[in-house]
Amino acid sequence: MNHLFHRHCHSQLPIATGGDGPYVFDQTGKRYLDACGGAAVCCLGYGHPAVLEAIHQQAEQLAYVHSSFFTTEVAEALGDKLAALAPPGIERSYLVSGGSEAVEAALKLARQYFLERGEPQRRHFIARHQSYHGNTLGALAVGGNAWRREAFQPLLVESHHIAPCYAYRDQLPDESEIAYGLRVANELESKIEALGAETVIGFIAEPVVGATAGAVPAVPGYFKRIREICDRHGILLILDEVMCGMGRTGSLFACEQEGIVPDLITIAKGLGAGYQPIGALLVNNEIYNTVRNGSGFFQHGHTYMGHATACAASLAVLETIEKEGLLEQVQLRGQQLTAALNESFHDHPHVGDIRGRGLFLGLELVANRETKAPFDPILQLHRAIKKEAMAHGLMLYPMGGTIDGQHGDHILLAPPFLIDESQIKEIVEKLDSALDTGIGYR
Repeated sequence: MNHLFHRHCHSQLPIATGGDGPYVFDQTGKRYLDACGGAAVCCLGYGHPAVLEAIHQQAEQLAYVHSSFFTTEVAEALGDKLAALAPPGIERSYLVSGGSEAVEAALKLARQYFLERGEPQRRHFIARHQSYHGNTLGALAVGGNAWRREAFQPLLVESHHIAPCYAYRDQLPDESEIAYGLRVANELESKIEALGAETVIGFIAEPVVGATAGAVPAVPGYFKRIREICDRHGILLILDEVMCGMGRTGSLFACEQEGIVPDLITIAKGLGAGYQPIGALLVNNEIYNTVRNGSGFFQHGHTYMGHATACAASLAVLETIEKEGLLEQVQLRGQQLTAALNESFHDHPHVGDIRGRGLFLGLELVANRETKAPFDPILQLHRAIKKEAMAHGLMLYPMGGTIDGQHGDHILLAPPFLIDESQIKEIVEKLDSALDTGIGYR
């Protein structure tokens, strides 16, 4: 352990030695219920036999081959599977190794698409404040996570941001959900007009905002208005489903619940369920055919794209979700977990909002429920709660900076799809104890 560069140089992390279902075990034998899927990754939990067998068989046959020399049966099969499952008109998959890579590919392909069309003046991306699209410089540039961006600001390409759809904080007292959604969606049109529509490449957003704001879904009608604006001005709509996709919200693609089809979708995390590193950029036929009939070559690539063993794992994950009826399970367990959270924390003085979809839920913590005032950032409340949760044998995903990158704290919950009612009870009970100890309440 002395030579590994950890995320935090002073961290003293337990050593994980095994996992079973929704539980992880450390070197002392202590058991932790993973209520966040690591980072909304481990949708099938740990040690699922079907995925392990698929990895083993593929590794024995052919673990890896470079994608500039060969394709593989398993990569082609995954592409076919994703095309069959994706929203209408999205039939091509560009396979990478994770979410940040998928977003980088989306940005570069979107730019190249307009070059192929003879529109080189298009250079602007628009995104939202309090969003997150990855940690590479391109993904960070379009992301709206102020804390993650700050240190690297001089290195980031120019991008533009509008308000998030964050009803708990920004909906006016006398404003309906529909009116609020239209108001913040119309900021996109104002920004496009200010930049000049002919210079804008696309708009990128998470259907349900993940780690930065804590499972914030858009209000009804918001994304339909966004789609209309993009269509009117001829710009691309990129939906980042790296965290909220692949069944996490109760449908395989989160955008299904919005009733829209984007031009590009980025997926990862649940695509491989943590068994192998994999991500994908899904592309509509118009974009693919424009490149195919133009240069014929996407000027991009990574060494491990289309990795055979990773594709085998991903294919097994998707097949398992289908065979075990896990989308229905997410809907059911999501309802049960939401009900249990509301029952336990509806009158908690420091839980201001409980939100999300499916098994992708967030709790926003406040110093005062009536005023929605956040805790002082100096307290680093999210860190204290994570520490206490681990002590209680519970893995949570708390973050700070919920409101503006500095103020606000939330807890993200994204447990495996296969949790049962007893484990939902365990999550809520241990979360209650971690909150009490971490906040110092009672």
